[in-house]
Amino acid sequence: MSQGYKELSVYKNNLMVKYSIGLDIGKEKIYTCFSMLDEKQQLFVKRSSSFPNNSKGFVKLSEWINKERKLLDAVLIVIMEATGVYHEQCALYLYEQGFDITVVLPNKAKKYIAALGIKTKNDKSDAAALSHMGARQSMDLWKPMGRYFYELRCLTRHHESLQEQKTATCNQIEAIENSMYCNKEVMKSLKKILKTLEAAILSTEIAIKIHIQSNEEVYKKVKNIITIKGVGLHTIAVILAESNGFLLFKNQSQLISYAGYDVVENQSGKHVGKTKISKKGNSHIRRALHMPSLCTVTHKEPIFLNIYNRTFERHKIKMKSYTAIQKKLLCLIYTLWKNNTPYDREYHTKIITREEEVEHSSRFDFEEVG
Repeated sequence: MSQGYKELSVYKNNLMVKYSIGLDIGKEKIYTCFSMLDEKQQLFVKRSSSFPNNSKGFVKLSEWINKERKLLDAVLIVIMEATGVYHEQCALYLYEQGFDITVVLPNKAKKYIAALGIKTKNDKSDAAALSHMGARQSMDLWKPMGRYFYELRCLTRHHESLQEQKTATCNQIEAIENSMYCNKEVMKSLKKILKTLEAAILSTEIAIKIHIQSNEEVYKKVKNIITIKGVGLHTIAVILAESNGFLLFKNQSQLISYAGYDVVENQSGKHVGKTKISKKGNSHIRRALHMPSLCTVTHKEPIFLNIYNRTFERHKIKMKSYTAIQKKLLCLIYTLWKNNTPYDREYHTKIITREEEVEHSSRFDFEEVG
């Protein structure tokens, strides 16, 4: 083990204050590391093991954790990476068993491992590093996504995937049409694929609408929001699906950061680099807000037209102004959802003071589109 990990034989004279179980989850196996943090902030590795990534393995993992946990009053945290979908069933099972779960993004775990100076890269070392991370840091606890919004997310992401396939197929058709020789069989096949994709897209859009309408409370709030000219039901569906109905957030700042609209500066001493949005957030939300940001200006919605004119006057770059509108639109949707109120064009025009607009526009003067 690298520096920072100590042998188990040293810990016995000190009081354990925290247990941390690191899980490196793959498609077939779960590698585990059970670590303990004592009252002197010394970290000890107690035991490592592995279990199959299936229902029987989850039961054995739970029993193993309870067996190794000697002090019931000590804090216990189970930490894992968000590895596609392979971690979800394990996380849900352990959550239902009453364990405190933390799920970290892979890039965050990777940077932490690099900071520890660990050069070895394998499943066992990753589990040990995650265990170290869980013991040393205080992180937000994970909660499973509600079934309603999880199923909605499956539908909206499937719709996005179909749209991407349709765009790729249309590009292929256009390329063949403008090529030197056109193969009729290839063209026939591509047009058949395009027709199938269009039918699948329409079917998915209907399924999304039916799913939204199946929950009376959600549908009522959605109807309040889509009164904003340029914002449709599908846009709201994507935002709700990706944010778990905004249950992940306590305020607008957290939502902005989650969507990747938070501002990142690059400045040190005399060096002044480019200031832009981080884009280190949910790209599905930024994609969903792109067209509505254009439409709100086209429909001359006063709030968004004001922001567009002010920001465009400063830097003369349209897409930077549309990015500012996307951020404002996201905040407005969040507010309407939380307050369960319909959009009032006149009211929201009046409550925006000049100072708020100047502050808002100044933060986005140098941002790039998401």
